[in-house]
Amino acid sequence: MIGFQDIIKRYKHRRDCQYLSQAYKKNYALIGFGNHCIHIIYPVIQYLQINVKYICCSSPQKVKLIAQKFKGVIGTTSIDEILNDETIAGIFVSATPSSHFEIASKIIKSGKALFIEKPPCLCIEELNSLIAKQRLYGYNTVVVGMQKRFSPITTILRKKLRDKRLISYNLHYQVGLYPEGNELYDLFIHPIDLVTFLFGDAKILGVHKTSSENGGKTYLLMLEHNNVAGTLELSTFYSWQEAHEAICINMESGMYDMQQMETLTFTPSSPSFGKIPIEKVFARDSRLNSLYSRNNFNPILINNQIISQGYFNEIKTFVESVECINKSTIPTDFTSLYITYEILDKLDKIK
Repeated sequence: MIGFQDIIKRYKHRRDCQYLSQAYKKNYALIGFGNHCIHIIYPVIQYLQINVKYICCSSPQKVKLIAQKFKGVIGTTSIDEILNDETIAGIFVSATPSSHFEIASKIIKSGKALFIEKPPCLCIEELNSLIAKQRLYGYNTVVVGMQKRFSPITTILRKKLRDKRLISYNLHYQVGLYPEGNELYDLFIHPIDLVTFLFGDAKILGVHKTSSENGGKTYLLMLEHNNVAGTLELSTFYSWQEAHEAICINMESGMYDMQQMETLTFTPSSPSFGKIPIEKVFARDSRLNSLYSRNNFNPILINNQIISQGYFNEIKTFVESVECINKSTIPTDFTSLYITYEILDKLDKIK
């Protein structure tokens, strides 16, 4: 008879073997080696044991240090060196946002698979150009780094919201000043893409923009989708230390509440007798249901923010698509960003 200890041992053995069996054979390259790549992309690459042959950056000093830091990796300042190497199957791009469009265009033309961090370009005209280049040179794997699409919370919400009668939603995306770039395409692209990914095509019903002399900007935005309307507060008037992101989705059956892409709860609607809410007559215990919560106690991979924010799954999805292991069920290419860029383009034209 098998005891509990044997069952536990077999489970752990199977889990370890499953991890060890996930071996990737093709070669990859990185273009850009800044803060995001160092602290997010490369740690995931190392965990997955992806074969990185090149790291490309514009600084000759960095190139020398790369060769010292990462054994067997070639540091280079030449993108063409990577594009001309037939052994490279896929390229990760996390460079300066203003350079992404040109780099992406070259990679698409080369026929290599592309993972590119947001934003892939800085206007809808450039997005249309990238879509046209894909059609011209062939549909190879393209994953744009919209990581919220790959968050476990987003996966849960998409399943839960399917075929439900929605009433409204409100989203808050509150961060500090952003002098180093374009807040619309670098920051606000994420919450706008999240709501278009969850609720579909959208048109702007109303918008109010506030700007300050120190560079802070706030957009108060109302969007209408096919089956719901919602409001968004997108702001750099707050704090980076107390940055806050939340979405509340109200339905006839109850309310979903997401906080910081780390917790998701559901509160069922209060029953009523006719039009009289029962809760105003009889006291009831809270019926809050926790659907997802990142566990801060046990510091293993599944409890890491790289998982809850969606970074891990987007990188794994790209590599498994290149290696022909799994095909993504989540839209990842440039065409999937069209609605998001239509909204960004209209907001960008507001003075």
